[in-house]
Amino acid sequence: MSRADATKARILQAATDEFATYGIAGARVDRIAKTAEANKNLIYVYFGNKDQLFDAVFDAHVTHGLNSVPFTACDLPEYAGRVFDYCLRHPEVIRLATWHRLERGDRDDPAVAAPARDAKLDALATAQDKDGIGAEFSPPTLLTLVLSMALAWNPSNITSLPACSSGAESTDDRRSALVEAVRRLL
Repeated sequence: MSRADATKARILQAATDEFATYGIAGARVDRIAKTAEANKNLIYVYFGNKDQLFDAVFDAHVTHGLNSVPFTACDLPEYAGRVFDYCLRHPEVIRLATWHRLERGDRDDPAVAAPARDAKLDALATAQDKDGIGAEFSPPTLLTLVLSMALAWNPSNITSLPACSSGAESTDDRRSALVEAVRRLL
């Protein structure tokens, strides 16, 4: 890895932590540079402005997230479980997505998400035509329901109890309930 690539990687990691914690408006380029042990000017050289740096971080994580969770249209319950697992391992991705919706909710969906989403919708339409899976819902509605259920216990959902709360289920119990709920939905 070249020195420039290593610096870019450190900046992206520092920016990921900064944006996940503070959002776009609250993030500070000075803190990112200090954490990354990089010259602040390099951030502007490599990424443009702060908004473009957020876009680079968001695109990298959304692309990775969308591509790393295998989608199987004929087994949506297990797909929901895999999304649940991914979100537990990568809470920063949920925080970045939440900040994106809060601070950029008036804009179109990020272009980076469209190809993966469209591929899932096509696969769902094919599975519905072939096997009748979730046929009472349109593919966009079905995908939205499955993903919403998989994200029900994410930290930005104020209606869910934390796993450590009195009477709350364990993480394994929650995953099992999710898989069963999606199975019943279909």
